[in-house]
Amino acid sequence: MTPEKCYQQCIHADCRATFGVDQVLVACPRCGDLLDVVYDWSKVAVPAKLAVFAARWASRDNPLDFSGVWRFRELLDFCDDRHRVTLGEGQTLLQRNDRLAPYVGVKPGGLYLQYEGLNPSGSFKDNGMAAAFSHARMVGATRVACASTGNTSASLALYAAHCGTRAVVFVGSGRIAFGKLAQALEYGARTLQIAGDFDACMRRVKEATARCGLYLVNSVNPFRLEGQKTIMYRVLEGLGWQVPDWVVAPGGNLGNSSAFGKAFAELKELGLIDRVPRLAVINATGADTLDRLVNEKKLTWNGGHYDRQAIADDWAWQDATGRRPHTIASAIEIARPVNAAKCLRALAVCDGVVRSVSDADILNARAQVGRCGLGCEPASAASVAGAKLLVAQGVIDPAARVVCVLTGHPLKDPDAAVGYHTGQYPKGKEVPGERLYANMPIPVADDIDAICAAVEREA
Repeated sequence: MTPEKCYQQCIHADCRATFGVDQVLVACPRCGDLLDVVYDWSKVAVPAKLAVFAARWASRDNPLDFSGVWRFRELLDFCDDRHRVTLGEGQTLLQRNDRLAPYVGVKPGGLYLQYEGLNPSGSFKDNGMAAAFSHARMVGATRVACASTGNTSASLALYAAHCGTRAVVFVGSGRIAFGKLAQALEYGARTLQIAGDFDACMRRVKEATARCGLYLVNSVNPFRLEGQKTIMYRVLEGLGWQVPDWVVAPGGNLGNSSAFGKAFAELKELGLIDRVPRLAVINATGADTLDRLVNEKKLTWNGGHYDRQAIADDWAWQDATGRRPHTIASAIEIARPVNAAKCLRALAVCDGVVRSVSDADILNARAQVGRCGLGCEPASAASVAGAKLLVAQGVIDPAARVVCVLTGHPLKDPDAAVGYHTGQYPKGKEVPGERLYANMPIPVADDIDAICAAVEREA
């Protein structure tokens, strides 16, 4: 990829400064806003039809064609093949789930679950890491870092181990599920437990990146979001290259929703799709910043002239009031989403909506996902709970084709599952509300008659 085909650009309409892809930036040096990776599509060899990408399945012995990220490489062509990193990410599943559809309230044949838990580290983050580590390799970075609620650190540590790169992860003390922390430790990352939440970790990792010369792979890194665009390419592939009516995604740091909006805007610009789906971003009620910004403060993208001060004021209000996020869905327990502005753009592109759902609703939805044949971590189930809410509110038509994104594997947070079904949550993680689908273990004597009676007992 030559520089004139691809560059970085500030997203704010009053700046729009551009920078080379060989520069390591996580914010615009001129105005401090976020950056995009932008392509001159007239100079990129994009296939005339999306179906061309599916043909690469026939050459799965080629690691780049096997990758569910790099199989679509012309749509994120910011580096040469020699720099591209892959661990076989993107071998994911779009499952039509007619058993879960009645729970959500859509008609059979209308509900699809995009399951990202099949990625190498067990979450969607691997899509972004494949791209971010490719850029890191291109610029010669030798040390990488992130702040994390768990999945980012697990993914970063895995890709760093694969590349032989030194990794440093910042996690909040007591704010990470053990299933995720175990991965960061197992893959050899230097793990710093900061006395604070994710937002504190994010502030410190930015400072450490500048002082220590680390390559930051949080979603402020625009190249990471390029990899996450491919989740939507695979959704389209799973639907025979047809566009769904709705995409519903959990909202944490808002990297996924931002990437999805960018993906659909680019595909529409290229004429590869004839319309874009609507987008729903679902917060937990205990971490509902985007809901507040969009639905209470009426913040919009406004053609790139969005109100930056309104976001800064909200951050200051949180500090002044001591407001801290708290939700059982630890992956979206984020109060200051770094991609808020890009998500506003995605909402504009996709005529999107934002909602919040309770922890009880999230865990009830998670239990239903499990009973219908596909497990997920708590944050993933926010998408299912949110879709159910939007159908009940009349926003999503029951006849619509709806894709709920399940971001991570159920074993990412086994404590939450065991707590839900037994009622024995770790201290500080108790969940109010009725556990509608709890599957309590049954104590039985070591006696065959008692065992058989328990087996035959009506549920």
